[in-house]
Amino acid sequence: MTRSSYDVIVIGGGHAGCEAAAASARLGARTVLVTHSRDTIGAMSCNPAIGGLGKGQLVREIDALDGLMGRVADAAGIQFRLLNRSKGPAVRGPRAQADRKLYRAAMQAAIAAIPGLDVVEGAVERLVVADGRVCGVEIGCMVVRAGAVVLTTGTFLNGVIHIGEKRIPAGRMGEQPAIGLAEDLRRIGFATRRLKTGTPPRLDGRTIAWEKLERQSGDETPEPFSFLTTRIGNPQIDCHITRTNAAAHKVILDNLDRSPLRSGAISGPGPRYCPSIEDKVTRFGDREAHQIFLEPEGLDDDTVYPNGVSTSLPEEVQHHFIRSIEGLEQAHILRPGYAIEYDFVDPRELGANLETKKIEGLFFAGQLNGTTGYEEAAAQGLVAGLNAAVRASGGAPILFDRAEAYIGVMIDDLVTRGVSEPYRMFTSRAEYRLSLRADNADERLTPRGLAIGCVGAERAAAFGERRTRLDNARALLDGLTLTTAAAARHGLPINQDGQRRSAFALLSYPGIDLVRLRDIWPQLCSIDDETAARVETDARYAVYLERQTADIDAYRRDEQLTLPETIDYRQIGGLSAELRAKLAFLRPRTLGQAQRIEGITPAALTLLAARARRG
Repeated sequence: MTRSSYDVIVIGGGHAGCEAAAASARLGARTVLVTHSRDTIGAMSCNPAIGGLGKGQLVREIDALDGLMGRVADAAGIQFRLLNRSKGPAVRGPRAQADRKLYRAAMQAAIAAIPGLDVVEGAVERLVVADGRVCGVEIGCMVVRAGAVVLTTGTFLNGVIHIGEKRIPAGRMGEQPAIGLAEDLRRIGFATRRLKTGTPPRLDGRTIAWEKLERQSGDETPEPFSFLTTRIGNPQIDCHITRTNAAAHKVILDNLDRSPLRSGAISGPGPRYCPSIEDKVTRFGDREAHQIFLEPEGLDDDTVYPNGVSTSLPEEVQHHFIRSIEGLEQAHILRPGYAIEYDFVDPRELGANLETKKIEGLFFAGQLNGTTGYEEAAAQGLVAGLNAAVRASGGAPILFDRAEAYIGVMIDDLVTRGVSEPYRMFTSRAEYRLSLRADNADERLTPRGLAIGCVGAERAAAFGERRTRLDNARALLDGLTLTTAAAARHGLPINQDGQRRSAFALLSYPGIDLVRLRDIWPQLCSIDDETAARVETDARYAVYLERQTADIDAYRRDEQLTLPETIDYRQIGGLSAELRAKLAFLRPRTLGQAQRIEGITPAALTLLAARARRG
């Protein structure tokens, strides 16, 4: 142990723990990251990929606040794709296949380079709590003091791996679960429940008949996650696609009684949007095939991740159904798939800063809060780390709202509505997604990060330069105008009222882009491609963004109506017993948050609004 006291202790070296420790240290807090093994910091436990729909927006937001995931993913990326490219920019999501070893190495290097951040190997068995406040942790026989503690246990809390009839206590394959810490949380008074997730078998790529399979290439020009990345240095690879079939489905159906998902051995629900192959075959019995993406795990690694066939069937059954699939007839399984069941805490026990309501100074982040996915965990870790640092120094909470970031959407969903299954981010969860695009994450959040103090000089300078280019481009486009006659001569939309039309306004019409307008105004050639794409998007959606701005203003009016912490909901007449119980448990901060509680009625909101206005 480097020292016996810190400002912030972060427990767990996964995606949430890395971002939490880095964010805390960036705010100047003396921080220690406690993990079972330094070698597993930054390990990708499941799929070798970062980003996707909704998830890619989270990574861009983490990066805009100077977090680590985007830069590390760029350093490890071996295939980049912008998903939903043919659709509107609000639902496009950057995604990258990553080399597992490169990702882990890049994350460990990033953690090691952060001033004021120590890394300690050890197992935390107990939290030190006094007078309702966390004071530190026990690591072995040593007590380490701290002003705040961030718990990011992932799937380790009472984790059990299931492979057919086998039960293996583990946090992930080959690593011991956190049993003592799980018991300690229950001792303190946290009610834990169970969730489940799973992973597919890993295949030996040398035994796959690649020539039989459909090739899936990445984008010709990789689009990085980080606003600081200027080029992608790794060679880019192809993935491949195959599909299940009737023979594979029969193997699975014939052995369902041996699946712990069906036998009752697993009690916790799994992620509905990422079901096991057993669930797919039974729930979608009319489907003749299910798609499988074969994703290489590294440039110098023959391991292949068959995305789409997560399973907990016995090993011999996995071998049988895998070899029933085209291209995998001779495939060798390097490691069987498995399900893992673990404890989580109801996230409604947290405030919007991810601090627990029971224990002051104790923060939860990641799968402990009922989420699934690297990106969701990392985003929570960043928020918990920032708030742990300001809690330790006596500062005010740092909060993100639903109109500001996907991070705010996710945290509000968790702490207001709770979870009945592992929570996964989707663009559909965000009411204001047209404003919360992946391409404008830095405009939305980097100024906020500068004000918080978590953004470093390099990012501040890069952001300033990017914003200057964008402001100059917008000013140039607004200053160039055409008369109705001139517009007609160039085959552009005619303004019926006779007013001059700006180049920016012309970009709002289908089929008109900067390439076409440069024929009229050569000075537009000075706008670089990245900036051009941004201003075209802003122009195309200007009318809708104005409407959404009005919606956001209305939303924030409700968010500004603060509900006093001292409200005794039992004394408010006109509320049902059920609503009284929910309000007393959740203790919403604002009228807006109360409005999002399941089962709330307009009459109840009217009563709460009156209380909020009385202060």
